Amino acid sequence: MEKISMLEKAIKKSEKIVFFGGAGVSTESGIPDFRSADGIFMQETSIEHSPEEIISIDFFNKYPKQYFKFHFDKLVYPHAKPNIAHRFITKLEQQGKDVTVVTQNIDGLHQSAGNSKVLELHGNVQTNYCTHCKKVYQLEDISMDKDGIPRCLHDGHIIRPDIVMYGEALNSSVITEAITAIQNADMMIIAGTSLVVYPASTFVDFFNGETLAVINKTSLRTVRSDALIFEDYIGEVLNAIKL
Repeated sequence: MEKISMLEKAIKKSEKIVFFGGAGVSTESGIPDFRSADGIFMQETSIEHSPEEIISIDFFNKYPKQYFKFHFDKLVYPHAKPNIAHRFITKLEQQGKDVTVVTQNIDGLHQSAGNSKVLELHGNVQTNYCTHCKKVYQLEDISMDKDGIPRCLHDGHIIRPDIVMYGEALNSSVITEAITAIQNADMMIIAGTSLVVYPASTFVDFFNGETLAVINKTSLRTVRSDALIFEDYIGEVLNAIKL
C-alpha cells in the first residue's frame, strides 16, 4: 500500500499529466490485446495469412473482402464501454488536471469517456473515410456491399478505417504533439503497454518530470530507477487511489 500512497500523493501534486496507454487499457473493456497468449496476433485466421499480414496496407489493397471480414471480426467492438482507466482520466480532468492521453489503441473509448486531449498514435476505427473523395464516415454510418466491403455513398469507392496499417507511416504531427506533452509533463503514467513497439518504446526517454508510474501486468524493461512500478491490473491499482 505504500506505493499506492506514493502514487496517490504524486497525482494530487501534479498539474500536467501524460497518461500513455496501450492495449492493456482496453482489455478491461473486453477488447483483446495483440501480443499476449490470447491476443489477436496469436489467433488463427480462416485464411493462410497471419493477422499481421492482414492488417497491412498491401493486403487491404489486394484483398479488401478478406481484410474487412477480419477487421469487423477482430478490430471493431461496437458494444465495448469505457472502463475505470478511462473514467479515472475524466475524473482527473474534472479536478482541474491538465491531462494528455497518448494511446496506442484504436477503439475510441477515451473519447467515449469524455477524455478531452487524446492523441491516437494508430488512429481510430470509429472514423472512416472514402479512399477516393475522402468523405468522412462514422462507424455507425457505413453501408456495405454484398461482399461486406464498406462503400462510399457519394462515389461507390471503398471506405477505409482511419487507422495506421502495417506499411503505413505514423502521423508525424501526432508524434510531435505526444513528445511535446511528455516533455512538459510533471507526471507520466504508463499503463497496459510492453513498450516494445516504435515509437512508443522511445517516448519514456523524453520524460524528465518528477514522477513516472508504470502499471502493467508483465514486467517491462527498466524505464527509470525511481519509477513507481505496479505489476498488476490497471483497474486494481486505480481503484485503490482516492482522489
